[in-house]
Amino acid sequence: MNQARVKAMILAAMCFALFMSYLDDTVVNLALPKIQIDLGAGVSGLQWILNAYTLPAASLVLTSGTLGDIYGRKRIFLTGLVIFTIASAVCGLAPNLSILIAGRTFQGIGAAALVPSSLAIVADTFSHPKQKMKAIAIWSAISGLALVAGPMLGGLLVDLLGWQSVFFLNVPLGAIAFCVTSCVVKEVANPSKQSIDVPGLLLSIILLASLTYALTESNAEAWQSPLTICLLLFTGLSFLVFLLVESRSSHPMLPLKLFKNSTFAVVNVVQVLIFFTIISLLFIFSLFLQQLQGYSAAAAGLRFLPMNAAFVIASLVSGWFAAQLGWRFTVTTGLIVASLATFSFIRISSNTEYAAIWWNLVLCGFGSGLTIAPLTAAAMSSAPRAQAGIASAVLNTSARLGGVLGISLQGTIFTQRLASDLKRSLSAWNLPSNLQDTVITYALHGGTQFPINLPASITPSALHQIMSNAFISGLHAVVLVASFALLAGAFLILAFVGLTANEATKKVEKI
Repeated sequence: MNQARVKAMILAAMCFALFMSYLDDTVVNLALPKIQIDLGAGVSGLQWILNAYTLPAASLVLTSGTLGDIYGRKRIFLTGLVIFTIASAVCGLAPNLSILIAGRTFQGIGAAALVPSSLAIVADTFSHPKQKMKAIAIWSAISGLALVAGPMLGGLLVDLLGWQSVFFLNVPLGAIAFCVTSCVVKEVANPSKQSIDVPGLLLSIILLASLTYALTESNAEAWQSPLTICLLLFTGLSFLVFLLVESRSSHPMLPLKLFKNSTFAVVNVVQVLIFFTIISLLFIFSLFLQQLQGYSAAAAGLRFLPMNAAFVIASLVSGWFAAQLGWRFTVTTGLIVASLATFSFIRISSNTEYAAIWWNLVLCGFGSGLTIAPLTAAAMSSAPRAQAGIASAVLNTSARLGGVLGISLQGTIFTQRLASDLKRSLSAWNLPSNLQDTVITYALHGGTQFPINLPASITPSALHQIMSNAFISGLHAVVLVASFALLAGAFLILAFVGLTANEATKKVEKI
């Protein structure tokens, strides 16, 4: 078979698997209301449908990257693909909440193996720098497309085919990816066959699981709650012990020497900031379009289509820009464009129509899309080829950590700002504190209900207006933080990634 065709088939198989794993980060959200009705789930049950996927997906990534380097990336990829595909079928057939949560847990385990292995296989398959940059650009475009297309695709599938369809979609994609990978991908493993760093593996799982759990729990409870504080303290202690163990291990699971390369270290921090922004903006604008603009789930998802298209186009052309101008310049430009576009949302009011903001979403998508592929290529190029699996795993962990931080931290900022602004308005009306708390609770649950014992002087329209204003106040706080996060990423690239490294990369890319 033609070598170019084989490489194209490998890339397609990796993209199929990648699309599945990232899609399940966001596509399930719009299916939750119907799942709640069909399976009789409470609010805590719905939270665990999401958390059961996030926890293993985030906490096992480093483990799978190391295992791929030792035992073979193809073997680990296929194992993760089988687990993910079977678990997706179990979720679609789940007769009750317990089975669904169990299926989601195994989906997360499979996803943890898929993403780092797929990137490592792509990097191994396309050895020429220019080809590698283009392949990684396509890989990055697919990952970004899956994340931002989740709300749109999820809304359409749920409305047309039921909530089970968001899981059954993975079954044919997984089968295609398995067949292609089995036939055309060559196995690559570390010839030294290093031993498994068991203490490092266990500590990394404990560390990432406790951090992820603490951050997700902080959405439902206050940051000062005993559970959250204990989990964060335990996370910090686990991190210190993990660093100590890895620094003294003869065969560390996470080679700390990777971070002595300033490019690799900075790229991972910037990756966190980018996904922090992308996920938090998807979150806040999904609420804005549905709760304030009154769109259905499917209609709100379709409003993200311009942003999706801009992200994909920018991801595809980012390799060309990086080859011509250098990845450092391309990433910095993308971050600044996305930061300015995000900051412009500070002008939004409760009456702002979608027609007035869609171009801001396009600029956000385009700016973010310019960054992902060059950052990924820079990280993979700065790591030894024998450690491509763990380098990919670290980068993926950074992305998932950014997403978790985006939902938890920005969700907390949004709810606290909304609550404080609403409380100030209600206090000005001299409303009793018990009624104030009730109104704030309703507002935090979408504002679809109102207390029946409100004073006659307070009309539903007036109450709805101050709820809308409080929502906008929370939105402004979120976009302000997101904008500064992107600007901080641009500063890190300019300040800590030297021109010499960037110029060397350009020279290699132009060979």
